[in-house]
Amino acid sequence: MWLFLAFLAVPLIEITLFIQIGGAIGLWPTLLVVILTAILGTYLVRTQGLMAIGKLQSSFSQLQDPTEPLAHGAMILFAGALLLTPGFFTDGLGFALCVPMIRSQVFQNLRKKIKVQSFSMGGAGAGQTQHHQPYDPNVIDGDFEEVETDTSEPSGPSGWTKH
Repeated sequence: MWLFLAFLAVPLIEITLFIQIGGAIGLWPTLLVVILTAILGTYLVRTQGLMAIGKLQSSFSQLQDPTEPLAHGAMILFAGALLLTPGFFTDGLGFALCVPMIRSQVFQNLRKKIKVQSFSMGGAGAGQTQHHQPYDPNVIDGDFEEVETDTSEPSGPSGWTKH
């Protein structure tokens, strides 16, 4: 029901704003404002998106919960779609989502409404637990298997050389 109301209300709001603002400043200035907000919005979304990717990579490398950086990235992506949509109402919402403090507030409100049952990181199988140590760039994590070598003398040519 809410989605239907949004699809009905947003175009009506946009048409009303176009008529009001176009009547106040004229056709060409109105179109110029719409084009400039799309260009400015593209720049803002790009810079904010790169910062969000950096925070997401940082949370992965430090084995922290990536929920908030992922949510910020999704909101920035949504802001980009809003800013590229012609209109003043959608531009206002898009610019608002480009502000990190507003995104944090939206995230906190969503977090109150969404309950996560479980969260785990790593590739542990069912029933296994992994204990993560703090990230140390000097440590290389890996698995190994000892291979016993045959130390006896070969009985004939190796095949690699012609004897």
